[in-house]
Amino acid sequence: MLSTGLPQGAVPKLERPGPLRERVYEALLELITTRTLRPGQHLVESELAGHLGVSRQPVREALQRLNTEGWVDLRPAQGAFVHEPTEEEADQLFTVRTLLEAEAARLAAANAGSAGIAELEALCEKGEQAVRDDAVETAVATNAEFHAKVMELAGNAVLAGLAAQVGRRVRWYYTPVARQRGKQSWAEHRELIAAITDRDEARASAAMRAHTEHTRRTYHDRDRDRDR
Repeated sequence: MLSTGLPQGAVPKLERPGPLRERVYEALLELITTRTLRPGQHLVESELAGHLGVSRQPVREALQRLNTEGWVDLRPAQGAFVHEPTEEEADQLFTVRTLLEAEAARLAAANAGSAGIAELEALCEKGEQAVRDDAVETAVATNAEFHAKVMELAGNAVLAGLAAQVGRRVRWYYTPVARQRGKQSWAEHRELIAAITDRDEARASAAMRAHTEHTRRTYHDRDRDRDR
């Protein structure tokens, strides 16, 4: 088995046009975020290069950048490994996420129009269907889309920029608990949509705060729940 543990055909070869260094970085980051490359997994430059259809140099540069950003750990004489987040790191991120998204929900309730609300409802339907189909990857991706749409409807570019900095890492933490959150997560999204539709800023903020807190708690309880 390859050290990277990637199934054949899981990673498409990268197209040559465009900044190859950036494409390799984005590809590896996506594989880490979706946990195709799992926390603690050994990353071998030559194998990753083979999967991506590139030379080792852009892979090496991407790993160095990912190390700087905290996605990868470079260990002397051992190589590169996907970072294993601590409970404290996760807690700090979820805390920041709650602050940003609760305010975004409040602003969305103040500013969203009927078209934006309809988009939220469509995403909610898509997410609910993904749960029924047990399509975890689709559920995770749709969850990210839903939260991004709330942020967009808030209409605050500075807030959106800050949220974008943590959004991908939130997705990383959400993936292992997506199945546990399941129906309840989307029921909470429905409550949020109702508050936004009613233009109830306080209720929208509270709904988002409760929603993100439930995800934070589920993440911390995941190992205990798995052992039951």
